[in-house]
Amino acid sequence: MPHRTLIRGATVVLPGEDARASVLLEGERIAAVDPAAHTRADEVVEADGLHLLPGAIDDQVHFRDPGLTHKEDLRTGSRACAAGGVTSFLEMPNTVPQTATVDALAGKLALAARRCVVNYGFYMGATTDNLAELQRAAHTPGVATPGIKIFIGSSTGDMLVDDQERLEEIFAETTLPITAHCEDESTVRANRARLDGPLTVHDHSRIRNHRAAVAATLRAIDLAVRHRHRFHVLHVSTAEEVEILSGHHDLITAEACPHHLFLDTSDYDRLGTLAQMNPSLKTADDRAALWRGLRDGAIQIIATDHAPHTLAEKAAPYPASPSGVPAVEVVLPLMLDQVNRGACTLQDLARWMSDRPARIWDIVGKGRIAEGHDADLVLVDMSLAREVRNEEQITKCGWSPWHGTTLRGWPVRTWVGGRTVFARGTGKARGSGTTRGAGARRKTAARGTPTTFIETDPVGRRINFDHALGGYWATQT
Repeated sequence: MPHRTLIRGATVVLPGEDARASVLLEGERIAAVDPAAHTRADEVVEADGLHLLPGAIDDQVHFRDPGLTHKEDLRTGSRACAAGGVTSFLEMPNTVPQTATVDALAGKLALAARRCVVNYGFYMGATTDNLAELQRAAHTPGVATPGIKIFIGSSTGDMLVDDQERLEEIFAETTLPITAHCEDESTVRANRARLDGPLTVHDHSRIRNHRAAVAATLRAIDLAVRHRHRFHVLHVSTAEEVEILSGHHDLITAEACPHHLFLDTSDYDRLGTLAQMNPSLKTADDRAALWRGLRDGAIQIIATDHAPHTLAEKAAPYPASPSGVPAVEVVLPLMLDQVNRGACTLQDLARWMSDRPARIWDIVGKGRIAEGHDADLVLVDMSLAREVRNEEQITKCGWSPWHGTTLRGWPVRTWVGGRTVFARGTGKARGSGTTRGAGARRKTAARGTPTTFIETDPVGRRINFDHALGGYWATQT
């Protein structure tokens, strides 16, 4: 018989309401919401005073595997996800080798099956000469992908596609959803050429400025509209883009990332190159506009663009320093802290981080707490205050731009497919028993001393995509 877990007495974030209820997990699925009082289970988690949310789906991570695994790999990246309440991720193609062929995609899926403790999917990367592979990816049995990633501006790796003819072909002659890094390459190069003398990290936002982001986003949206092709704008960073996105409601979706929601150009003084990313940080006014865009629906989701580099690499003098920051294990605490501050609600988080990512990418069985859905869940303690510390990061790079920041609201237990993959303040669940209280402390914890458990077995599963669903705008509920 499948293992049965009863999460009892949590405040459950259901579609459209928060309700105090119990949730029964049976094997990999949610068997019942608010089951009968006499329901029996192999394990009971007493969750009074805690909140149960659908696991977060992060649609933009860089786990550097294969080829750059000194920074991160699928095992460490997926374990960081588990600790942060992220139960599914979609990973970008700019690895070594690039994920630009169906065979490379199949290889990544096989690698993830051996390493990942959370669920996984991988984009196909566009190049200037792989149109046939992008077409093949849509029809190859057993090799599923959320869609096609285009680097319309250069970033980490060498996958730039900014030739108009090639872009027209990709939008016109492929069927998978498309997403893109939108920074106009000619604008970036012209900005760089105008700057004289030694550069500092402050120049990063002058080189990759508002115009670079806006021009590329307008260009990509034009392609999508003319070719009637679903398109997702990654890491929106400017108020102008938010305004542009507010007028599109049938093909275009977009996301904001924590570094653009919580940091701005003033943070270069404090963080230096640790605040360097692409697209670059913008102003406090842009940051405020991103929050308005989330609340108004111009921006649909939150994703991390988790892009780890070692501290030694980031310490190189600009512009030799690489762009990117890690975020998968702090994005949910950052947002839970905002709930505690009254900036948003848990319903907002469930939409922005779970339900809408599932709908944008046609992910089957995930994104909400409902009977029959996958048992990918995160139990959070809204009263738990913890300081983000570099030495406690699970990500292999071992640092966070939020080091030293105290946040209130943290995951205390994460389930993937009904199996505990992270638990704060508990030993590993073994057999039947009862777990209780904040942090789901087990009576059987060794000598009564709380420990933190993070799964090491590769229990994650390949995400099932059904692109016949039609994406976000076709699945309004």
